[in-house]
Amino acid sequence: MKAPAKKYIPFAQIPLEHRDWPDHIIDKAPVWCSVDLRDGNQALVTPMQLDEKLRMFRMLIDIGFKEIEIGFPSASETEYEIIRTLIEQDLVPDDVALQVLVQARPELIKKTFESVKGAKNVIIHFYNSTSTLQRKIVFQKDMDGITEIAVEGAKLIRKLTEEEIARSGMNIRYEYSPESYTGTEQDFAVRICHEVMEALGATKENPVIINLPATVEMCTPNTYADQIEYFIKHLPNREAAIISLHPHNDRGTGVACAELGLLAGADRIEGCLFGNGERTGNLDIVTVALNMYTQGVDPGLDFHDIQAVGKVCEECTKMPIPPRQPYAGQLAFTAFSGSHQDAIKKGFDYMKNTGTEYWEVPYLPINPADINRQYEPIIRINSQSGKGGAAFVLEKAKGYRMPKAMQPEFGDIVKAAADAYGDELN
Repeated sequence: MKAPAKKYIPFAQIPLEHRDWPDHIIDKAPVWCSVDLRDGNQALVTPMQLDEKLRMFRMLIDIGFKEIEIGFPSASETEYEIIRTLIEQDLVPDDVALQVLVQARPELIKKTFESVKGAKNVIIHFYNSTSTLQRKIVFQKDMDGITEIAVEGAKLIRKLTEEEIARSGMNIRYEYSPESYTGTEQDFAVRICHEVMEALGATKENPVIINLPATVEMCTPNTYADQIEYFIKHLPNREAAIISLHPHNDRGTGVACAELGLLAGADRIEGCLFGNGERTGNLDIVTVALNMYTQGVDPGLDFHDIQAVGKVCEECTKMPIPPRQPYAGQLAFTAFSGSHQDAIKKGFDYMKNTGTEYWEVPYLPINPADINRQYEPIIRINSQSGKGGAAFVLEKAKGYRMPKAMQPEFGDIVKAAADAYGDELN
């Protein structure tokens, strides 16, 4: 790098006397919230049209999401339209909550409440920026000024909620995000969230979702976990809060931040399918969920046909899924290397011959069939391939089980053909 690195300020470490999260394991699924229709949609070159939003919403329901952030209704008429369509056409199941985002500004809060009239279950998600840089550069306010914005917003939301419940009986819950949480002093983050909870009347029976977003990923995942653990340990009335994570992927470790954040005590995760979102995207909910699945934990989300999910996402967002995307990418389970191919073939033989109840195939952390991925493309043949790969393909494609002694000679013939062809063989 030619540019001097000294111009960047190293991220400050979190003053934890003792961290507990390294000793924890993930043994249950969090509450999931999809933000594909809001955070994901606002990041698209061409935002989704109404029919595409409805198609995406139906798929999210089928996957099993019970909380779906559907838009920023005070931002534009198109955002307002999707919410009204879902409500007026009665497209929302009774056990699903529509989440709507709004800045902590009175006029925007009032329009947001107008947008959700007639809904059964709503999460009012409000936020304001709290980080050191945002305070200094964008808002030019001190901590007291930023806290006042949040608390006044909370008071108005509580007032409008009480009026709406008296009028319609709507089930309304609250979510507050100290936006740019990762760049916020931890004691200030605790203070502002506690004051918001007090203003909203949070109790153990009616907890507030406190969402701690890595709006910009600024540190290694272990430090993010330290932040979450520090926040939870210092938050008064912790039992009145549902701790939520919303990691972005600026450093390429959004999934790791989510997993370590769960170890640190978080209850809930917001994200997008396949990591869509601003800049480098949100964490990929598919990856986090299927990572749990490979550890014997039921994620509570249904990705049994990952290619069908990917097809809808690609068609609605116009964003291709990278070929090496975990689990869903075209090449996610593909082996070209001879040694990998040989181990995979032997793994399949072992599974068949022993009848083991466990998945025990080298190089494949998940059974591709569990997410409707076919076996045939797992091993593909090019000049790097070996005898095991050629034998595997021949057996799967044509049903020929080649004698073991014959495999090296046949593999050499295939490898020579691939060398001469200069490309992958079909």
